[in-house]
Amino acid sequence: MAPVIRRLRESDWATPVVIATGQQDVLLDMALRDFAIKPDHVFPHDEDFGAIVNLLGSVATELDTLFEKTKPGCVIAQGDTTTVFAASLAAFYRRIPFVHVEAGLRTGDLSAPFPEEFHRRVISAATTLHCAPTSTAADNLRKENVPEALIVVSGNTVIDALLETVAEKPAPPKGFPKARRPILMTAHRRENFGERFRDAFLAVRAFLDISPDAALFFPVHPNPAAYSAAHEIFANHPRITLTNPLSYREMVGALKASWAVLTDSGGLQEEAPALGKPVLVLRDVTERPEVVESGVARLVGTTRDGVFGALNDLYKNDTLYERMARPVFPYGDGQAAKRIISSIPQFMGVGSRH
Repeated sequence: MAPVIRRLRESDWATPVVIATGQQDVLLDMALRDFAIKPDHVFPHDEDFGAIVNLLGSVATELDTLFEKTKPGCVIAQGDTTTVFAASLAAFYRRIPFVHVEAGLRTGDLSAPFPEEFHRRVISAATTLHCAPTSTAADNLRKENVPEALIVVSGNTVIDALLETVAEKPAPPKGFPKARRPILMTAHRRENFGERFRDAFLAVRAFLDISPDAALFFPVHPNPAAYSAAHEIFANHPRITLTNPLSYREMVGALKASWAVLTDSGGLQEEAPALGKPVLVLRDVTERPEVVESGVARLVGTTRDGVFGALNDLYKNDTLYERMARPVFPYGDGQAAKRIISSIPQFMGVGSRH
């Protein structure tokens, strides 16, 4: 959202009010520092990662109270988290126009990713302006009978932020491997908790055991399910670096320096291809089919054979690697925030789209 916030501040018609809801507050604080953003309102953080209903109720209540006081002309939120779901509910009940950035992503499977796929569908029902990152996402919305006039194919502001940060030439973070083929890994999806994480991690370790010029750099998510499995399986390996979560700038530095990316994250499926990094997706389905169709990302699941085989293929097959290691930009050209901001005024009654 940083590019959107900046353009709102530069506009002659908007006064942005930035709200931090407390979800993943450690990661958020680092991102806010990177983009020099100070929230106008900060909600208290709840350490209970598992209580989705409690988090939803708490955030929605806090937002409802704040919306009653501030009476915003519209509410803008991005993605599919519990926070965004809560924001769409609070805005809907207050009859405040809701602008959904990253609208229309779908897997068709309510269990993958869980609970994000459910969130996306419900958020769309409460949305006034749907800012779809791709034509495929826009088509998904049309199939759900969203009126054409309420859909804007904007690209994703994730790419705006990425290209702005890359231009600053960030260095790899401290401790990044000096191996010839460093792999950047992230893992945090709720549906992968338990044996799915264990199988995937064991496959990665087995691959590293037979690949002497490969190494792993793994910023470990603070969620206990991810943290405990990572430290149990990856401990004491000479070419595995486990580190605390990175700032956005550090993550971009790590991404630039990587040979390949292994992830169950949504954002990295967009960012890595833009920098020409092959992506192995630790999921069975993805709401970002564009990168798979373009040949720069591959769904590998979390089974030991699937993950090990995909890494080994990329390692041994130079032609495959070269085909996957090329920059593609299905999620925008870095101008998404500009398109979003130019589309909002007509829905607030302060002008027309231009």
